[in-house]
Amino acid sequence: MAYASSETQVRVRALATPPPRRVVPEGVFDDFAWCQSDTLEWRRPAGVWDGSAVVDGADPARMVFVTRRRSDGSSAAPFLPREPAAVHAFGLGLTDEEALAPWAIDHATDELHARRVRPRDVLWLAADNLNALFWGLHDWAHFHNHGPFEQRAWTELQCDAAALAWLWANRADIPLSASAWERVRGEALALSRARFAAEGLALDETLVSAPRVQALLGAAARATRS
Repeated sequence: MAYASSETQVRVRALATPPPRRVVPEGVFDDFAWCQSDTLEWRRPAGVWDGSAVVDGADPARMVFVTRRRSDGSSAAPFLPREPAAVHAFGLGLTDEEALAPWAIDHATDELHARRVRPRDVLWLAADNLNALFWGLHDWAHFHNHGPFEQRAWTELQCDAAALAWLWANRADIPLSASAWERVRGEALALSRARFAAEGLALDETLVSAPRVQALLGAAARATRS
């Protein structure tokens, strides 16, 4: 779905992010799907898109969650650590807007859950490359599914799976080819292998096989393409 933008050089999309099924064992999250995800507002400069960016686990460049403002101009998320948004996102006409501090993803996950604040009411995503979009969607999954983060490999696997499922569901609007999506899935899988190995765990790779991830959203994913 496209939105009109007051800044003609900014591409704004509402990405469909319906709740994905859980692929990890019960107990990894203490409040799975506490908030039913639905959409994520995504902005990038028109004509600027790097679909070749590699998902390698490094901090994603040019990605940030910008905090919304109330009608009086105050922050809609004063309880979150914030930084100037223009430091992290470029070409969007940002001036004095604020963004969630990139180091505060876990903090935001806890605070949104504790305060029962719907993420889309206070945040939108700026990302101009595929790696940044993947990690933005990965973090979006964190924001909607609370866990103690005691089983890191399993927690991250669920959020990777959600991000991949949402990329697949929105591939026509991003745009993203099937081959590019498969490349990203392979890169995310490599990160999962490393996380599971670090914890001395065996990874069942069928949990994030292409057919399984593509079906993770069920009927909701089909509706986004109809």
